[in-house]
Amino acid sequence: MIAIAIDDEPIALDVVRSHAAMVPFIELRETFTNAFEALNYLQKNKTDLIFLDIKMPDISGIDFLNSINNAPMVVFTTAYSEHAVQSFELDAVDYLLKPFSLPRFLKACNKVHELYALRNKPGANDPAASIFIKDGYEQIKVKLDDILFIEAAGNYAKIFLQDNSSLSTRITITDMQLMLPAGKFIRSHRAFIVARDKVSKFDKTQISINEHIIPIGATYVNNVQGIVSSPLLVKENSQHSSPTGKNKTF
Repeated sequence: MIAIAIDDEPIALDVVRSHAAMVPFIELRETFTNAFEALNYLQKNKTDLIFLDIKMPDISGIDFLNSINNAPMVVFTTAYSEHAVQSFELDAVDYLLKPFSLPRFLKACNKVHELYALRNKPGANDPAASIFIKDGYEQIKVKLDDILFIEAAGNYAKIFLQDNSSLSTRITITDMQLMLPAGKFIRSHRAFIVARDKVSKFDKTQISINEHIIPIGATYVNNVQGIVSSPLLVKENSQHSSPTGKNKTF
């Protein structure tokens, strides 16, 4: 797994470099004290993981991550704890509070490894690929290609399907995301995951999938912009209702 590290403090980069050398499945290719040099590197080189400091002089790690379309997995490294909630809203895999030990660093790397394996499992992009969803006492096989989007409802996730049916399962939206291949699904809001190839149009605030309207959260705008590759995805400015038919405020 190819990684880079970004931190304005060389000593902090030395710690990441030393710890990463102990993890057999992490290859730390480059380290950067300048975030803009790192951005240039990311545009030209395949990268699976970024160890990213939050407090940097020219741009914060959070703003840096928000600037990247289809960002790699991220583990935040920081001496400040107040950004933890915001970092997880950006789907960071983990949040390392400096100074962090090798065991704590290894725990974060293991989380990354598990997520990487889930996202890259064989057949994830096969139209026939499927997952099993627990619905009550039953395990129901659902083809990934049949899923339109998923909506969070507390500790439950509601899965909307192409045949206009839906399933509810006792799993959080974050855990649901881990079950799905990143190549086919994208987080558009803290409460929504959408199938990339089912999006018909979107603007800065909402996505259309068939008759459903899904909101776009402020911290997920760049995620959604990353799917602009089809002429079918045209801008929509009209007002729509939520997936339940009622107006929502997010």
